[in-house]
Amino acid sequence: MRQRHASQDARRAREFEAFVAGAAGRLLHAATLLTAEPPDANPRARRLLTHALAHTYAYWDRLRGEDPYDRARQQLAVRFARGAWHAYGLARVPWIGRHGWGTSRTEPGGVLVRLTPQERLVLVLRMYEGVAEEQTAALLALSVERVRAITARATATLLRPPRGPATALPTVAPS
Repeated sequence: MRQRHASQDARRAREFEAFVAGAAGRLLHAATLLTAEPPDANPRARRLLTHALAHTYAYWDRLRGEDPYDRARQQLAVRFARGAWHAYGLARVPWIGRHGWGTSRTEPGGVLVRLTPQERLVLVLRMYEGVAEEQTAALLALSVERVRAITARATATLLRPPRGPATALPTVAPS
């Protein structure tokens, strides 16, 4: 009996290791996009990924034909949204700003740093992960129309370059 449990545990660990070997890179990239951190300095993204994978491992035996990548991606999105809700609950406060987690437009982290956490979450799920509007709406408890509007707003923000400082006009010497 004990030997059977040990062999089942070993099989489970091997299956999960194989899953992580194939999926961790893409999930880490998605987490890095969500947090808008630079790829080479992404502690929040790594923490998100670790928690999502730990949750997926805890439910590994209960997946019953469910795609483990979907489960891990859902956990990543839910944990990011929950963290964003707690961290950005006061997103209207001037010193926190709409970019949250102390990020600003001048910090490295790519173009997604210009988006709100909700816009990043919807855009990453829709555009990077290819999740359908209906699935994104169900996962985030939003209407399909709201997901569509957030996607459009985020896309417009990314396509419209940020304004830089005004350049000084050359002065003309009086003649």
